[in-house]
Amino acid sequence: MNVDGGSKGVSRGARQPEDKGEVGEGSALRVLFLCTGNSARSQIAEALLTRKAHGRFLVKSAGTEPAAAVNPGALEVLKDYGIDWNGLPKHVDSVRRENWDLVITVCDRAKESCPTMPGQPLFAHWGIPDPAAVPDDDARRRAFRETVQFLSRRIDLLLALPFESLERRALELRLDAL
Repeated sequence: MNVDGGSKGVSRGARQPEDKGEVGEGSALRVLFLCTGNSARSQIAEALLTRKAHGRFLVKSAGTEPAAAVNPGALEVLKDYGIDWNGLPKHVDSVRRENWDLVITVCDRAKESCPTMPGQPLFAHWGIPDPAAVPDDDARRRAFRETVQFLSRRIDLLLALPFESLERRALELRLDAL
């Protein structure tokens, strides 16, 4: 299985906040995925966007209460999709002073406890149930696959947005509608 067949490269250029109210000018857009444990959904989202973006985005993930390690189910499903992932859970405090263009929460608890970020990033919420919380092994594997499919579709829609031409409020409304 393959999510897009593309490379894993990511541009590391840090974009300074623009005063014009537009997103997408200059170097790679900076996207942060937030979850509670940063061990499954946010790691999957980071891996997928990193793979699919082809350097258009600098992507990280973090958690409000990070786990000790990435969930083995997340690593397994990413490998099934051709992504050999070696991310590590980290606390949101380790990335909260960075200037983000987009902050996307993937669980309700992270949305409720999301800290204030500098640079006035756009916020979106892509809530999805935690696949790691499914008790049955077969159902849990299915839940991880469904999580990848859900996030992959959202990321495809995100990548299709015309960031270069949308003003801030229009982009925020489109992100919320994904």
